[in-house]
Amino acid sequence: MNCRVPANKRYQPTEYEHAANCATHAFWILPSMVGGSALYFLSVDKWHRVAALLYGSGLTGLFLTSTLFHTAAWKISHLRKVEERFHMCDRMAIYFFIAASYSPWLMLRELGPWTYHMRWLIWVMACVGSTYVFFFHERYKLGELLGYVTMGAVPALVILSMVDRAGVCELALGGVFYAVGVAFFKSDGLVPFAHAIWHLFVAVGAGVHYYAIWRYLYAAGPQPQTSSVRTARRQDVRGRGQDALSHTGGFQQRPQLLTAGYYGNKVVFVGAPGNRAISGCSS
Repeated sequence: MNCRVPANKRYQPTEYEHAANCATHAFWILPSMVGGSALYFLSVDKWHRVAALLYGSGLTGLFLTSTLFHTAAWKISHLRKVEERFHMCDRMAIYFFIAASYSPWLMLRELGPWTYHMRWLIWVMACVGSTYVFFFHERYKLGELLGYVTMGAVPALVILSMVDRAGVCELALGGVFYAVGVAFFKSDGLVPFAHAIWHLFVAVGAGVHYYAIWRYLYAAGPQPQTSSVRTARRQDVRGRGQDALSHTGGFQQRPQLLTAGYYGNKVVFVGAPGNRAISGCSS
């Protein structure tokens, strides 16, 4: 472990720490690709497939960009511009990973009235965070950290409004792993292999969240009455209603009460005034 550096400087890991930083995320690239593909093949409709693609891409992208950056910082650190670009991509990937992690819950579960807005707001937050990284990379480290924490916490308030609360415990547990890991993220120069330990907490937290998504949103089969399904059903019912009105001249016909009586050797059914009688022979 090397000495701790001032807040506005970047810690320089030892050779062993560099290797650990690379290995602790490189190991999860292939499993994340397999896991995302598994969710896709378990999908039962378009919304499940879209959510699986978003989540799988965000999860794989996180581990891939992290590995590329730490490899560049280890092997080509003399190419400062190249290393800096990889570092920026690594930081941006975190924002998109957070958005991707929430997308399955926001798209496939029945939530409160803010659900629809949070679906796109979470991606707006990811774009804003990435823009911040592009213009202010490594200038305000505390502000960047607060951005990650805020983006991770705000959608959780919406998730807590789920009618079906299955999976909430796993979501909370994964969040605890991320939160505890932040302490190691800020402990370079104080704790040996601090950044690699942070990587392990990220991997465990992501694993817990993946398990929750797989078990409660995919392996359990189609989720009844999801927001997307309800919207589609409302549109379908509205369309059918308009078709029905067009066939009836724009008016809904009330069900008519029929009365029956004998007229000679015929049974006669008579409705409301103005309706024609329907007759048939009696046996």
